[in-house]
Amino acid sequence: MAIKPKYIKQLANVLLEEYPDSFNADFETNKESVATLTTVESKGVRNRIAGYITAKKSQAAAAA
Repeated sequence: MAIKPKYIKQLANVLLEEYPDSFNADFETNKESVATLTTVESKGVRNRIAGYITAKKSQAAAAA
């Protein structure tokens, strides 16, 4: 797994804090949520943010 840039992690953490119920462990759902909740125009950056959120939610689900 590649190291994520700081801006990806920061934006993902802000989104998780402000909209915790909008995300789950499904990448496709998270991708759509990131697209609607942000103004990021780059598809690649949106997908990286959604992927990071998916990984965090999956880790939280596995720990619970």
